[in-house]
Formats: sequence, C-alpha cells, structure tokens
Amino acid sequence: MRYAVPVTDGRLAAHFGHCQQFAIFDADEANKTIQKKEIIASPGHEPGLLPTWLAEHGVSAVIAGGMGLRAQSLFGENHIRVITGTMESDPEKAVLHYLNGTLATGDNICDH
Repeated sequence: MRYAVPVTDGRLAAHFGHCQQFAIFDADEANKTIQKKEIIASPGHEPGLLPTWLAEHGVSAVIAGGMGLRAQSLFGENHIRVITGTMESDPEKAVLHYLNGTLATGDNICDH
C-alpha cells in the first residue's frame, strides 16, 4: 500500500488542498511497517487535480485532517481510500498508527 499525507512545515496540513508537500509512504500492511518515505512538492490547489495526480503516483490511501466531500468523492473515483479527521500531526506516526489500528480521528474540519 502507498499512503499520502498532506504536510506543511513538516506536519500534517489541516486543510488537504492547501498543503506545501505530500509525504508518501510505501507500507507493508502485513508487518505494519514503513518501507520507504519520500516528500513530493504539491502541484498546487486546483479543483480535481490532486486525486488524479496522487493516483498517478500510485497512492492507494490518503490520511488527512480535513477534506471536502467533493474531493473525497473524486478520490473514490480514483480508487483511493480517504481517512479524515486525523489528530496525529507527525505524518510518519499517522501512517504507523493507521497500520496498527490506533489512529485517533475526530471531525472532518473541512466542510466544502
């Protein structure tokens, strides 16, 4: 599985579409480990761009703080799972918590 986490200043970005970069993690779900991490600059905020762009990067799941319903729908159309309301600010820890079933989530802070 390949996970993407939107980041700004090295921390989970509160608003998905306005992040500076994406931390991309290749993970072994069976062993609950991260195999590889890379940081990719965000291509910017354009409606509908990020789901296709991340799909082209092989991403199969996105862990985010907030994401609008339309964006979630577009990710679904690209066969990318979306996890919103993430409370963990460290991108790597967020992925590890998700793999271990311990990721704390709250409300999706984005309403558009």
